Amino acid sequence: MSNIMQSLENQMSFLFLHPFTFLPLFLLFLCPLYKILFSNHKTRKHLPPSPSKLPIIGNFHQIDKKLPHRSLHALAKQHGDVMLLHFGRSPVLIVSSAEAACTIMKSHDTIFADRPALSMFKRLLYDCRDVATAPYGDYWRRVRSICVNQLLSYNRVQAFRVVREEEIALIVQEIRRSPTAVNLSKMFSKFATDVICRAAFGMKFNGERDGINFMELHEKHEELVGRINVGDFIPWLGWINHVNGVERDVKTVTRDMDRFLQRLVQEHMDALRKIQGIDQGANYENTKDFVDVLLGLQQDHTAEISLDKDNIKAIVLDMFVAGSTTTFATLEWAMSELLRNPSIMESLKKEVRGITKGKTNITENDLEKMEYLKAVIKETFRLHPPVPLLLPRISSQETQLSGYDVPARTQVIINAWAIHREPTFWKEAEKFNPERFLNSPIDFKGHHFNLIPFGSGRRGCPGILFGTANLELVIANLIQKFDWALPDGKNLDMEEHPGLTTHRETPLMAIATPHFT
Repeated sequence: MSNIMQSLENQMSFLFLHPFTFLPLFLLFLCPLYKILFSNHKTRKHLPPSPSKLPIIGNFHQIDKKLPHRSLHALAKQHGDVMLLHFGRSPVLIVSSAEAACTIMKSHDTIFADRPALSMFKRLLYDCRDVATAPYGDYWRRVRSICVNQLLSYNRVQAFRVVREEEIALIVQEIRRSPTAVNLSKMFSKFATDVICRAAFGMKFNGERDGINFMELHEKHEELVGRINVGDFIPWLGWINHVNGVERDVKTVTRDMDRFLQRLVQEHMDALRKIQGIDQGANYENTKDFVDVLLGLQQDHTAEISLDKDNIKAIVLDMFVAGSTTTFATLEWAMSELLRNPSIMESLKKEVRGITKGKTNITENDLEKMEYLKAVIKETFRLHPPVPLLLPRISSQETQLSGYDVPARTQVIINAWAIHREPTFWKEAEKFNPERFLNSPIDFKGHHFNLIPFGSGRRGCPGILFGTANLELVIANLIQKFDWALPDGKNLDMEEHPGLTTHRETPLMAIATPHFT
C-alpha cells in the first residue's frame, strides 16, 4: 500500500513540475469552457426578440404562405416591431415600425442596399439582371439610371400622356356598351398592361401570341416571384417544390416568358436593321420605345454599360411588371373602397364633376386641382400597399437598429402593410378615410416613413410618377362619366390574392350608369 501511495505522489509531483506534460489535459478541460463563455458571440449580442422556433425549420411554421404580411403583423404584435425570425438557420429581420424603416432606408441606406440572391429571383429574372433584384453596385446604378431617364422621368411620363388618354377612352367606350355589370378588374388589368406595353414595347398584346396567353403568363410569373422558397433557407428540403408542382411551374413560366421576350426583342432588332443606314431624323428619335433605347445602347461601344440579350429581356420584364401590376392592383382597391363607402364616393364625385363641369375630357390641369382625388389615392396606398412586404434587403455589415445588434448578412423584410396600420400614428387605422390626408404634408414618395408603398432610399421604386399619372386619370374619368353601384344583393368581398403584388381574390364587378356633363 505504501508503494502505491508513493507512486501516486511521484506522478502528481511530475505533473506540477512539468507543466507541458499537464498542458494537454488542461486544454482538454479549458476548451469547452472557453467555447461556452467566449466563442459563442451571439450570446453576448443584444439581438432583437424572437418567437420560439422549431429545430431545422425555425419559424417557417408560423408564416402564412398565402398572405405572409398578415401573419408577420400578428407575430410583431407579440414580439415587437423589430423582430428576428429564423428561416431554417438563416436570420431574417422583420421590421414593422416607421422609425426602424427610416433607419434602414435612410440613415443606414448603403448598409441595407443589397438584395439577397433568392432562387426565384435568379430563375425568373434572368439571374437578377433586372433593376429590382440586381445586387447593389455599378451595374444596378447604371441600369436604374437608364430606366429612369428613358421611361420613368417626368418628361417621359408627360410624353406618354396621349397613350394614357387613348387607353382610358377605350375603357369608357367599353363600359358604355356594356348592358350588365362590368368586370372592372379585367378592364384595369388591360389598361395597365396596354399603357406600359405601348410605352416600353411600342405595341399592345391582346389575347394569345405564339400560343402564349401573355396576361395569364404574367399573372403566374408574378405569383412565383413573390413566393417564399423553403429551399433557399433549408437546401435539403428543396425537393418539396418537385412534389407540390412549383418546380414544374417555374420551368414552364421561365421557358414561355423567355420565348415571348426573345420574340419581342428580335422584332425590334429586325426593325432596327431595316432603318440602319437611313437618315433617321427627329421623327425616329421621337417614336423610339424603351426596347429601341436598350438595343441602341447594346450597339453603342462607347456606352458605360455592356448589355446582352438577357440583360435587355430582364430590364424590359422588370419595367413591365413594375409598371402594370401596381397600377392594376391600386385601381382595383381604390374602386373597391369607393363602392363600399358611398359617402366618400359622393365627395369625390362632387370634386371631380365640379372641376370638370361642362368639359368632355379631363386635362392635366384639372387633375392638379383634385385634392380629394389625391387623398383617395393616398388612402388606398395606405390600406392596400401594392407590395405589402417590400422586396427583401440584406445587411452588408454588422450594425445596430433600434438598440439591437443586427449581424452582417441578415435578410431584412419591411412590412409596409403593418406600418400603414400602426394605431399610434394612424387614427382608426383600419378605416378607409381619405380626409386624413387633406391639408396633410404626408406623401408616398419616400419622405414620410409611415407611408411607404414604393419604399424609399436607393432601393425605392423609381416608377412613382408613371404609376400615379395613370391612377389619377383613370379614377377621375370613371367618376366624371359614370355613377357606380354594386350589383343587387352582392356583398363586396375584400379577400386578397397572394403574390408579389396583392390583388383582389375575386374580380371587381360593378354597375355603371352613364353621366353626361
